[in-house]
Amino acid sequence: MPEKEKLRIDKYLWSIRLFKTRSQAAAACESGKVKYNGDACKASRPVAVGDEYEVKTEAKRWRIKVTGLLHNRMAYSEVIKYYVDITPAEELERMQSIASSFHTGKRLSKVGRPTKKERRDLDEFMTD
Repeated sequence: MPEKEKLRIDKYLWSIRLFKTRSQAAAACESGKVKYNGDACKASRPVAVGDEYEVKTEAKRWRIKVTGLLHNRMAYSEVIKYYVDITPAEELERMQSIASSFHTGKRLSKVGRPTKKERRDLDEFMTD
């Protein structure tokens, strides 16, 4: 099957699974979260092999290099062959430190529902 020559950046970002929907990828392009050579690019910009893009998603800031054009979504194990993640090491370390701070296993003080002991204390206080 011959490979198509033109592929939009929003469709490419959707097909390599950086965004859940193509409309989210297009919205990211229009809001300046996708950059090519430091400049924001439109959703209709054609993708070429060898291009490098900076993409800011909710989870992290990606820096990817295009190694192949992918027109449809596939399994993640197949998708990783179509780009190279060249995100700087300091960005990866920052993301790990943020992730580790959220999963301490302890309940944050004064956030959420009261514990059973706190609820008993409140009930005792209200009945007196």
